[in-house]
Amino acid sequence: MTRGAGAERARRFLVRVGAMASKEALHIRRDPRTLALGLVMPVVMLLLFGYGVSFDLERVPLAVADLDRSPASRELVRTFLAPGEFALAREAAADEAEEIFRRREALALLAIPAEYGRDLARGKAAGVQLLVDGSDAVTANQVLAKAEAIALAVSGRQAAAAGVAGAPPLTVKVWTRYNPEGRSAVFIVPGMAAYLMAIAAVMLTALAVAGEWERGSMEQLFASPVGRLEIILGKLLPYLALGMLQLLLVLAVGSNAFDVPVRGAPWVVFLMGMLFLVGMLGQGLLISVLSKNQLVATQAGALSSLLPSLLLSGMLVPIENMPVPLQVLSRIIPARYLVHALRDVMLKGTGLGGLWTDALAMAIFAAAVLGIATARFKRRVA
Repeated sequence: MTRGAGAERARRFLVRVGAMASKEALHIRRDPRTLALGLVMPVVMLLLFGYGVSFDLERVPLAVADLDRSPASRELVRTFLAPGEFALAREAAADEAEEIFRRREALALLAIPAEYGRDLARGKAAGVQLLVDGSDAVTANQVLAKAEAIALAVSGRQAAAAGVAGAPPLTVKVWTRYNPEGRSAVFIVPGMAAYLMAIAAVMLTALAVAGEWERGSMEQLFASPVGRLEIILGKLLPYLALGMLQLLLVLAVGSNAFDVPVRGAPWVVFLMGMLFLVGMLGQGLLISVLSKNQLVATQAGALSSLLPSLLLSGMLVPIENMPVPLQVLSRIIPARYLVHALRDVMLKGTGLGGLWTDALAMAIFAAAVLGIATARFKRRVA
């Protein structure tokens, strides 16, 4: 008898949740703004960020101050320009470097002294100076790395031409795993997927319950036998389905437009995405329950999802490089765990066994925000 009563209560619970979910799904289908926010906006932002945010340096503008003007100096300049990583911006004098950098005419200046060709012909060491605009440390380091590789190749050829015998005692060969081309899009797109899902999920549900309060339809829900948890779950499930479709679209666009691989099992990607979405949707519902106003819910949703997911998730800046207080604060940001999980699954092929800590953290966050949202949702108009 008790078992039968429990089964009947469970059946009624599921029926009420299904009815609430059907109602919310009908509202989503009739509201083109919700569909645009959930499906169109993430794809557009992914394309903008994927093409616009790039740390790859191609055809670095290079100024040349050739004081020697010998065949050797001209060969050195051709060697720098031949791979296509540097592009000749202009001829210059050695003392024009600061002015060139201020005008942004070039990022580096190659200064070849007047004795360069003569020193090489005599078998002496010939010095060449490379001046780099260091205002952007990341760009400057990439320019220096490219120039160093070219200089080593030139030095090796000149040593061979001079008849210097013998091979170096240690030969270093480097293989880059997971992103051999060094393309920034491969690194950015998985992080962007988490960032866009966080914004869309919180913003969508932040308006759900707040909209019910403003439209006055919350009183009708209170008059029905639907409980608080049933309302919360009924409003969450349609947006969860929309969020999973959003994840599929973002990954499809990222894989096709930017050649981002998916080396791991797709079901692991969707499992991690589902845990993340439940937590972020619950955060949006909690905001809407507390605010009861769509304007306030929108502002609170944007502030609580946009900046933390961008700055504290490790999407652009490694968490290890942050100050210790920010590293501790990032542990409560769900996007941190999804960014790590997506990069590991998509780029390294990591399975669920290597991501269980990320899954556990997102599950705890989801349970916490849904529990708080349900507890703070009062069945009264006040």
